[in-house]
Amino acid sequence: MADEPDSDTQNITTPLSTVRTPQSHSDDEVTRASTPARNSETKHGHQHAKNIDIQNEEKGIKESSASHQSPSFPDGGWRAWLVVVGAMCNTFSTFGFVNAWGTFQAHYQQSILKDSSPSDIAWIGSIQYSLIFLPGILVGRLFDLGYLKSILSTSSVLLIVATFLVAQCTRYWHFVLCQGIVIGIAAGGIFGPTTAVIGHWFHRRRGLAMGWIAVGSSLGGTLLPIAANNLIATVGFQWTMRIIGFILIVTLGVANLTLKRRLPPVNVAGGLLNLQAFKYAPFTAYCLSAFFSFLGIYTVLTYVSVSALELGISESLSFYLLSIANASSLFGRLSSGLLADRCGPGNIIIPFTAVAGILTYAWPFARTQRELIAVVVLYGFSSGAYVSLMATPIMSLGVTDDIGRRIGMFMSILSLGALAGPPISGAINTASGGFEVVGYYAGSMVLVGVALMLLTRHLVLGRVLGKF
Repeated sequence: MADEPDSDTQNITTPLSTVRTPQSHSDDEVTRASTPARNSETKHGHQHAKNIDIQNEEKGIKESSASHQSPSFPDGGWRAWLVVVGAMCNTFSTFGFVNAWGTFQAHYQQSILKDSSPSDIAWIGSIQYSLIFLPGILVGRLFDLGYLKSILSTSSVLLIVATFLVAQCTRYWHFVLCQGIVIGIAAGGIFGPTTAVIGHWFHRRRGLAMGWIAVGSSLGGTLLPIAANNLIATVGFQWTMRIIGFILIVTLGVANLTLKRRLPPVNVAGGLLNLQAFKYAPFTAYCLSAFFSFLGIYTVLTYVSVSALELGISESLSFYLLSIANASSLFGRLSSGLLADRCGPGNIIIPFTAVAGILTYAWPFARTQRELIAVVVLYGFSSGAYVSLMATPIMSLGVTDDIGRRIGMFMSILSLGALAGPPISGAINTASGGFEVVGYYAGSMVLVGVALMLLTRHLVLGRVLGKF
């Protein structure tokens, strides 16, 4: 199979250790290089034999390190950018599809599931959001071991089949199973290795590559809600889902043909989890920042159409607000990717995410059509920067060998926030009878995430100025 560990490439096993920055890894190799030179000066028999053993062991460590640490990255070229095109198709089909949930939330509240509460309906979307990230811990480990094509193809088939099955759903539990659980798991299997594979092809221009990949999500989140809204009115809900399924066949077909690993598989010791990674304080703080951010970051996208309808804004414009937000996020994702390579991804996402948190406070107080459009445009731009670059700092908080597992653990943690956030917001809305308290809650969670990002930056740099 294309994604099996290459027969020409040795499957490398490295010792489990705490996460080290690339600089500290280099320092270790300098120390190791000097040790054999000192040992060679010893001429006594027993000590000489012992030194030979030490030399051989250290030589093995260095050879292993050299074999799995690529000294350079393509950072461009037709093959690398073809991988980016495939990754864009993946994010279009996964994040773009899931980001269209606000349209389905509003439609279900008005028709198919009108007897269910907004909070109950929101659980369907929340399960989708969370399951995009939750399988990352397994998928990331499999990616490190050399698997990509089998995961991607199996998940693609599952996502397409589930999308066609949603057309046949009529009851609440049908939607939870098909649109929530199955589509969520399939999207997670597709999205999980997409981020990790970029770490094989890009380093210096990684921010730009991630920005372009996130553009796929914005395109999907813009076009699919518009298509769904118009198709439901013309051909009905069932054929709308079938047409979306046919679109996914094309986009996922391109992704399966273009995505490819570059570096050899590495069997990093420790199995599914690398709990030693959490001894590195910046990694732990950054994972917590994502958990809190996702408790609030999707609230506006989930409920903006519903809130607009309650304000008396026309149904046609209310449904388009989600597409406007996702279209605006396209520019936020791309511009943040360009800036990230110059300034560092952390230095970009911290202020952008803070703006998104403040706008979450402002959203419920936008009472007119113009005010709501302005908030949605600015929110889409700022939140798009965070979503596109959130995994990029994780790539630098450890070595390349462990990149799939490290990203997987990060995504699994933030998935818990994505799962709980929108339903909590829906319950607050039901209890308070409005969206003002919802804005206070969601905005506060995002800003707590920003505070933890600032803590991560301080732990890494230890100073005010610097690239992070």
